Amino acid sequence: MFTVTVKSPEATMALGKQLAPELRPRDVILLDGDLGAGKTTFTKGLAAGLGITRNVKSPTFTIIREYQGGRIPLYHMDVYRLEDGSGDELGLDEYFNGDGVNVVEWSKFIADELPENYLRIVFKRDDDAGENQRTLSFDPRGEHFIQLVNQLAGADHE
Repeated sequence: MFTVTVKSPEATMALGKQLAPELRPRDVILLDGDLGAGKTTFTKGLAAGLGITRNVKSPTFTIIREYQGGRIPLYHMDVYRLEDGSGDELGLDEYFNGDGVNVVEWSKFIADELPENYLRIVFKRDDDAGENQRTLSFDPRGEHFIQLVNQLAGADHE
């Protein structure tokens, strides 16, 4: 487990951008934690790091947004509205075994459908320390993500 504190939305985006070059098709990144803690902001950084120029928006009402035009596609999912467990109807397996990076917000609602290997990042608002301060905890599952987090842990963060 690796934990980092960021003090601005720009620092959150920079962390996503830093992670992006190491990602490959079929990677699954789970973003969990507080509302308004920076999950979509982080995803904007990932998209920029992948070379995607389209504006990234929260997929809350569409559930899945697809972004093409970068090094590899980005599939951004917000499964909060699936708290009744109806994720199997979305064809998540096709995304998880497809050609892009999968970012899943609120993963607890599809826990039974997650692959064995993934990177979970838990976002926590630190409102007592400042309006924009967040703590991000990285929990890797599988060798690829363990190496990725170790590499990230060795880098400088603002």
